[in-house]
Amino acid sequence: MPGKCDVCGKTVGIGNAVSHSNRRTKRTWSPNLQRVMAVVDGRRKKISVCTRCLRSGTVKRAL
Repeated sequence: MPGKCDVCGKTVGIGNAVSHSNRRTKRTWSPNLQRVMAVVDGRRKKISVCTRCLRSGTVKRAL
């Protein structure tokens, strides 16, 4: 599964993990993607969607 939302384009975030002694190492934040059947151009299609798009109603789920 790609690390990108097919609706809003949200991708992996990159930053630093900072320890108590202030040492820094790279880390990533992955978007919470769900594989859902949605209506795209009037047809049912399986797409990767972040939970924010699902919750906000941006995606019309297929039944």
